[in-house]
Amino acid sequence: MSYQSIQVITDNGICTVKMNRPEVRNALGLEMREELRDFFIAAKNQMEIKVIVLTGEGKAFSAGGDLHALKQVDAVSGRKRLQSGHEMINAMLNLEKPIIAAVNGVAAGAGVSLAVASDIIIAKRSVHFIQSFINVGLIPDLGAIHFLPRLIGRHRALELMFLGEKVSAEQAHAIGLINRVVEDDQFTDEVGALARRLADSPDMALGLMKKLVNRSVLSDINETMELEGFAQGLLFESKNFKEGVNAFFEKRIPQFNQ
Repeated sequence: MSYQSIQVITDNGICTVKMNRPEVRNALGLEMREELRDFFIAAKNQMEIKVIVLTGEGKAFSAGGDLHALKQVDAVSGRKRLQSGHEMINAMLNLEKPIIAAVNGVAAGAGVSLAVASDIIIAKRSVHFIQSFINVGLIPDLGAIHFLPRLIGRHRALELMFLGEKVSAEQAHAIGLINRVVEDDQFTDEVGALARRLADSPDMALGLMKKLVNRSVLSDINETMELEGFAQGLLFESKNFKEGVNAFFEKRIPQFNQ
């Protein structure tokens, strides 16, 4: 299968999936979401794939949603857009193979959602994470509202969502958002070693562990994402969202609630 927005390379059981739009910091446009969804669905039957490493090309893991595309979105098209993203997240959760998010650069907005939908998160020490939705008048999406309180607790999750501030890799590790922080110059080797260990582990046991843990802690995620779609759809038509997007492109501080 050929892709335009992602690069897929499989070697000795390890499949590296690289988001490949560095010119927009690997923003999760519709095409990329659909290609990631299609890959994760197809990977189920590709026996040569034992473990997946998800990472980004260039200086970013993913900057989140594509604000250029969102400038013209309305409630109906916005909900459909989110549903495509939900299909991607569900494909990741339903795949009975480990997914390592190798966070090589900034993870913002939906980029954080993509990372936390993975099974293990390993990050360079130099990177940061940011729940940037509030800065354009939106709510966290692609399941982040479901994942974050379960990972780091209600109060920390709300603090990240409310303030939209940068969190260093060390801080993210300290609060339980990610699994490991490694030095930048050791990142490739550390990710490779972790992937190799998983690829050499009993694949059926790993798959069933993931399936049972997900069933235990994520039983109501689809209901949450359905409500997320309606809420985000309303916000896509709000004055604050339009002001937030305009301020982003004009490189100024947004003036909300005007």
